[in-house]
Amino acid sequence: MNENTFQFCWFRRNGDLFDPQPLAQSLWRSDQMHGVAVSGLLARCLEQAAAGRDDLVPARYHVDLFRPARMTGTSATATVVREGPRLLLIDAVVEQEGEVVARASATFLKPSTNATGVVWSSPEDRPTPPPLEIAPDDVEHHVPIFSSQAPWSDDFGQHQNAGRHATWHIAVPIVLGEECTPFQAVASVADATSMVTNWGAGGVQYINTDIDLALSRRPRGISIGLRASDHLAHDGIAVGTAEVFDRDGSIGTATVTSLANSRRTVDLSGGVSVEGSA
Repeated sequence: MNENTFQFCWFRRNGDLFDPQPLAQSLWRSDQMHGVAVSGLLARCLEQAAAGRDDLVPARYHVDLFRPARMTGTSATATVVREGPRLLLIDAVVEQEGEVVARASATFLKPSTNATGVVWSSPEDRPTPPPLEIAPDDVEHHVPIFSSQAPWSDDFGQHQNAGRHATWHIAVPIVLGEECTPFQAVASVADATSMVTNWGAGGVQYINTDIDLALSRRPRGISIGLRASDHLAHDGIAVGTAEVFDRDGSIGTATVTSLANSRRTVDLSGGVSVEGSA
Protein backbone atom coordinates (compact mmCIF):
# COMPACT_ATOMS: atom_id res chain seq x y z
CA MET A 1 0.00 0.00 0.00
CA ASN A 2 1.27 3.45 -0.90
CA GLU A 3 2.48 5.41 2.15
CA ASN A 4 0.12 8.26 1.28
CA THR A 5 -2.96 6.06 0.92
CA PHE A 6 -5.69 6.96 3.41
CA GLN A 7 -5.72 4.34 6.19
CA PHE A 8 -8.48 3.47 8.61
CA CYS A 9 -6.67 3.71 11.95
CA TRP A 10 -6.29 6.35 14.63
CA PHE A 11 -2.50 6.18 15.05
CA ARG A 12 0.71 5.04 13.42
CA ARG A 13 3.72 4.02 15.51
CA ASN A 14 6.71 6.37 15.38
CA GLY A 15 9.34 4.97 17.75
CA ASP A 16 8.03 5.44 21.29
CA LEU A 17 5.30 7.78 20.08
CA PHE A 18 2.00 7.38 18.25
CA ASP A 19 1.30 9.79 15.40
CA PRO A 20 -2.41 10.59 14.93
CA GLN A 21 -3.65 9.83 11.43
CA PRO A 22 -6.10 11.99 9.41
CA LEU A 23 -9.09 9.99 10.69
CA ALA A 24 -8.29 11.17 14.24
CA GLN A 25 -8.96 14.82 13.40
CA SER A 26 -11.72 16.43 15.45
CA LEU A 27 -14.75 18.12 13.95
CA TRP A 28 -14.30 20.95 16.48
CA ARG A 29 -10.84 22.06 15.22
CA SER A 30 -8.54 20.85 12.46
CA ASP A 31 -5.46 20.77 14.74
CA GLN A 32 -7.21 18.79 17.47
CA MET A 33 -7.88 15.06 17.97
CA HIS A 34 -11.35 13.79 18.80
CA GLY A 35 -12.08 11.82 21.94
CA VAL A 36 -12.67 8.53 20.13
CA ALA A 37 -8.99 8.36 19.17
CA VAL A 38 -7.74 9.54 22.58
CA SER A 39 -9.98 7.09 24.41
CA GLY A 40 -8.92 4.26 22.12
CA LEU A 41 -5.24 4.86 22.85
CA LEU A 42 -5.90 4.97 26.60
CA ALA A 43 -7.93 1.75 26.44
CA ARG A 44 -5.17 0.01 24.48
CA CYS A 45 -2.63 1.07 27.13
CA LEU A 46 -4.84 -0.10 30.01
CA GLU A 47 -5.59 -3.43 28.36
CA GLN A 48 -1.91 -4.11 27.73
CA ALA A 49 -1.19 -3.37 31.41
CA ALA A 50 -3.79 -5.99 32.33
CA ALA A 51 -2.17 -8.65 30.14
CA GLY A 52 -1.81 -11.93 31.98
CA ARG A 53 -5.07 -11.53 33.90
CA ASP A 54 -7.33 -13.34 31.44
CA ASP A 55 -9.57 -14.29 34.37
CA LEU A 56 -10.76 -10.67 34.63
CA VAL A 57 -13.04 -8.59 32.40
CA PRO A 58 -13.19 -4.78 32.01
CA ALA A 59 -16.18 -3.54 34.03
CA ARG A 60 -15.60 0.19 34.58
CA TYR A 61 -13.75 2.75 32.47
CA HIS A 62 -13.41 6.49 33.07
CA VAL A 63 -11.65 9.15 30.99
CA ASP A 64 -11.00 12.83 31.77
CA LEU A 65 -10.45 14.96 28.66
CA PHE A 66 -9.13 18.10 30.30
CA ARG A 67 -6.77 19.50 27.63
CA PRO A 68 -7.17 19.55 23.84
CA ALA A 69 -5.18 16.68 22.36
CA ARG A 70 -3.39 18.00 19.28
CA MET A 71 -2.57 16.26 16.03
CA THR A 72 1.00 15.60 17.09
CA GLY A 73 3.17 12.80 18.52
CA THR A 74 1.49 11.19 21.53
CA SER A 75 2.52 8.75 24.26
CA ALA A 76 0.46 6.61 26.64
CA THR A 77 1.59 4.95 29.88
CA ALA A 78 -0.22 2.90 32.53
CA THR A 79 0.25 2.18 36.26
CA VAL A 80 -1.27 -0.66 38.25
CA VAL A 81 -2.92 0.89 41.33
CA ARG A 82 -4.34 -2.24 42.99
CA GLU A 83 -4.35 -5.92 42.12
CA GLY A 84 -6.18 -8.68 43.96
CA PRO A 85 -7.79 -12.04 43.20
CA ARG A 86 -11.07 -10.48 42.00
CA LEU A 87 -10.05 -6.94 41.05
CA LEU A 88 -7.44 -5.03 39.07
CA LEU A 89 -7.38 -1.22 39.04
CA ILE A 90 -5.15 0.56 36.52
CA ASP A 91 -4.55 4.25 35.73
CA ALA A 92 -3.25 5.60 32.42
CA VAL A 93 -2.28 8.97 30.96
CA VAL A 94 -1.84 10.36 27.46
CA GLU A 95 0.96 12.91 27.07
CA GLN A 96 2.03 15.31 24.34
CA GLU A 97 5.32 17.23 24.51
CA GLY A 98 5.70 16.32 28.19
CA GLU A 99 2.22 17.51 29.19
CA VAL A 100 -0.62 15.22 30.30
CA VAL A 101 -3.70 15.94 28.13
CA ALA A 102 -6.01 13.10 29.24
CA ARG A 103 -6.15 10.42 31.91
CA ALA A 104 -8.12 7.24 32.43
CA SER A 105 -8.74 4.49 34.92
CA ALA A 106 -10.17 1.02 34.47
CA THR A 107 -11.42 -1.63 36.86
CA PHE A 108 -11.18 -5.25 35.74
CA LEU A 109 -13.33 -7.72 37.71
CA LYS A 110 -13.54 -11.49 38.00
CA PRO A 111 -16.78 -12.98 36.63
CA SER A 112 -18.68 -15.59 38.66
CA THR A 113 -22.43 -16.35 38.72
CA ASN A 114 -25.39 -14.01 39.09
CA ALA A 115 -27.03 -13.64 42.48
CA THR A 116 -30.37 -15.44 42.84
CA GLY A 117 -32.52 -12.54 44.06
CA VAL A 118 -34.71 -10.75 41.51
CA VAL A 119 -33.63 -7.15 40.80
CA TRP A 120 -35.64 -4.61 38.78
CA SER A 121 -34.51 -3.88 35.22
CA SER A 122 -36.10 -2.40 32.11
CA PRO A 123 -36.14 -5.14 29.47
CA GLU A 124 -39.14 -3.76 27.54
CA ASP A 125 -37.23 -0.89 25.96
CA ARG A 126 -33.85 -2.21 24.88
CA PRO A 127 -32.13 -0.82 21.78
CA THR A 128 -31.69 -3.02 18.73
CA PRO A 129 -28.94 -2.91 16.10
CA PRO A 130 -29.59 -1.78 12.54
CA PRO A 131 -30.39 -4.58 10.09
CA LEU A 132 -27.45 -6.39 8.52
CA GLU A 133 -28.31 -5.13 5.04
CA ILE A 134 -27.67 -1.58 6.31
CA ALA A 135 -24.78 -2.40 8.68
CA PRO A 136 -23.08 -5.67 7.75
CA ASP A 137 -20.73 -7.16 10.33
CA ASP A 138 -18.26 -8.64 7.85
CA VAL A 139 -16.61 -5.39 6.71
CA GLU A 140 -13.50 -3.67 8.05
CA HIS A 141 -15.04 -0.22 8.38
CA HIS A 142 -18.08 1.83 7.56
CA VAL A 143 -19.11 5.38 8.33
CA PRO A 144 -21.02 5.46 11.65
CA ILE A 145 -24.72 4.82 11.12
CA PHE A 146 -27.38 6.80 13.01
CA SER A 147 -31.08 6.67 13.70
CA SER A 148 -33.19 9.53 15.08
CA GLN A 149 -36.44 10.98 13.80
CA ALA A 150 -35.07 9.53 10.56
CA PRO A 151 -34.43 5.78 10.15
CA TRP A 152 -30.98 4.13 10.26
CA SER A 153 -28.62 5.61 7.65
CA ASP A 154 -25.15 7.10 7.24
CA ASP A 155 -26.63 10.37 5.92
CA PHE A 156 -25.66 12.69 8.77
CA GLY A 157 -27.75 15.54 7.39
CA GLN A 158 -30.96 13.55 7.91
CA HIS A 159 -30.20 13.11 11.61
CA GLN A 160 -29.74 16.74 12.64
CA ASN A 161 -33.04 16.87 14.50
CA ALA A 162 -34.41 16.81 18.03
CA GLY A 163 -35.23 13.09 17.99
CA ARG A 164 -33.77 10.34 20.15
CA HIS A 165 -30.43 9.40 18.61
CA ALA A 166 -28.74 6.03 18.33
CA THR A 167 -25.55 5.09 16.53
CA TRP A 168 -23.82 1.93 15.31
CA HIS A 169 -20.05 1.69 14.77
CA ILE A 170 -17.58 -0.85 13.50
CA ALA A 171 -14.57 0.22 15.53
CA VAL A 172 -11.45 1.51 13.81
CA PRO A 173 -8.08 -0.07 14.73
CA ILE A 174 -6.27 2.05 17.30
CA VAL A 175 -2.79 1.52 15.83
CA LEU A 176 -1.95 0.67 12.23
CA GLY A 177 -1.22 -3.04 11.85
CA GLU A 178 -2.96 -4.08 15.08
CA GLU A 179 -6.38 -5.69 15.47
CA CYS A 180 -8.90 -3.73 17.51
CA THR A 181 -9.99 -5.75 20.55
CA PRO A 182 -13.58 -5.70 21.85
CA PHE A 183 -12.58 -3.59 24.88
CA GLN A 184 -10.68 -1.10 22.72
CA ALA A 185 -13.71 -0.97 20.45
CA VAL A 186 -16.27 -0.18 23.14
CA ALA A 187 -13.94 2.19 25.02
CA SER A 188 -13.22 4.25 21.91
CA VAL A 189 -16.81 4.25 20.62
CA ALA A 190 -18.03 5.33 24.09
CA ASP A 191 -16.91 8.87 23.24
CA ALA A 192 -19.72 8.90 20.66
CA THR A 193 -22.10 9.09 23.63
CA SER A 194 -21.70 12.82 23.11
CA MET A 195 -23.03 12.45 19.57
CA VAL A 196 -26.17 10.55 20.57
CA THR A 197 -26.92 12.70 23.63
CA ASN A 198 -25.69 16.17 22.59
CA TRP A 199 -26.69 16.22 18.91
CA GLY A 200 -29.94 18.03 18.33
CA ALA A 201 -31.77 20.26 15.89
CA GLY A 202 -29.05 22.94 16.12
CA GLY A 203 -26.11 20.57 15.65
CA VAL A 204 -23.67 19.39 18.32
CA GLN A 205 -23.59 22.34 20.73
CA TYR A 206 -21.95 20.71 23.78
CA ILE A 207 -18.41 19.34 24.02
CA ASN A 208 -17.80 16.47 26.43
CA THR A 209 -15.10 16.71 29.09
CA ASP A 210 -15.15 13.07 30.13
CA ILE A 211 -16.37 9.55 29.38
CA ASP A 212 -17.80 7.06 31.86
CA LEU A 213 -18.39 3.49 30.73
CA ALA A 214 -19.80 0.63 32.83
CA LEU A 215 -20.00 -2.88 31.37
CA SER A 216 -21.66 -6.08 32.54
CA ARG A 217 -19.68 -8.07 29.95
CA ARG A 218 -17.27 -7.62 27.06
CA PRO A 219 -18.78 -6.92 23.64
CA ARG A 220 -18.97 -9.98 21.38
CA GLY A 221 -16.91 -8.20 18.74
CA ILE A 222 -16.04 -4.70 17.51
CA SER A 223 -19.53 -3.69 16.27
CA ILE A 224 -20.93 -1.40 18.98
CA GLY A 225 -24.17 0.56 19.39
CA LEU A 226 -25.17 3.48 21.60
CA ARG A 227 -28.68 4.83 22.15
CA ALA A 228 -29.51 7.96 24.15
CA SER A 229 -31.22 7.28 27.47
CA ASP A 230 -31.41 10.86 28.74
CA HIS A 231 -30.02 14.39 28.39
CA LEU A 232 -30.13 17.02 31.13
CA ALA A 233 -28.75 20.56 30.84
CA HIS A 234 -28.63 23.50 33.27
CA ASP A 235 -26.56 26.70 33.02
CA GLY A 236 -24.44 25.37 30.16
CA ILE A 237 -23.56 22.04 31.82
CA ALA A 238 -25.07 18.89 30.33
CA VAL A 239 -25.17 15.24 31.35
CA GLY A 240 -25.94 12.65 28.69
CA THR A 241 -26.46 8.93 29.25
CA ALA A 242 -26.63 6.19 26.65
CA GLU A 243 -27.25 2.45 26.65
CA VAL A 244 -24.44 0.37 25.14
CA PHE A 245 -25.34 -2.69 23.06
CA ASP A 246 -24.05 -5.17 20.51
CA ARG A 247 -25.68 -7.77 18.27
CA ASP A 248 -26.45 -9.94 21.32
CA GLY A 249 -28.14 -7.22 23.39
CA SER A 250 -27.44 -4.49 25.94
CA ILE A 251 -24.15 -4.65 27.84
CA GLY A 252 -23.86 -1.43 29.85
CA THR A 253 -24.17 2.32 30.02
CA ALA A 254 -22.05 5.30 28.99
CA THR A 255 -22.26 8.84 30.38
CA VAL A 256 -20.63 12.10 29.32
CA THR A 257 -20.49 15.45 31.13
CA SER A 258 -20.34 18.36 28.71
CA LEU A 259 -20.00 22.14 28.43
CA ALA A 260 -22.03 24.33 26.09
CA ASN A 261 -19.90 25.19 23.07
CA SER A 262 -22.39 27.04 20.88
CA ARG A 263 -19.78 29.40 19.43
CA ARG A 264 -18.16 26.37 17.78
CA THR A 265 -21.26 24.37 16.97
CA VAL A 266 -20.60 21.27 14.86
CA ASP A 267 -23.23 21.64 12.13
CA LEU A 268 -23.81 18.29 10.42
CA SER A 269 -26.85 19.35 8.39
CA GLY A 270 -24.75 19.18 5.24
CA GLY A 271 -23.36 15.70 6.04
CA VAL A 272 -19.78 14.71 6.81
CA SER A 273 -16.89 13.20 4.90
CA VAL A 274 -15.53 9.71 5.63
CA GLU A 275 -12.31 11.23 6.98
CA GLY A 276 -14.31 13.30 9.47
CA SER A 277 -16.87 10.66 10.27
CA ALA A 278 -15.64 9.79 13.74
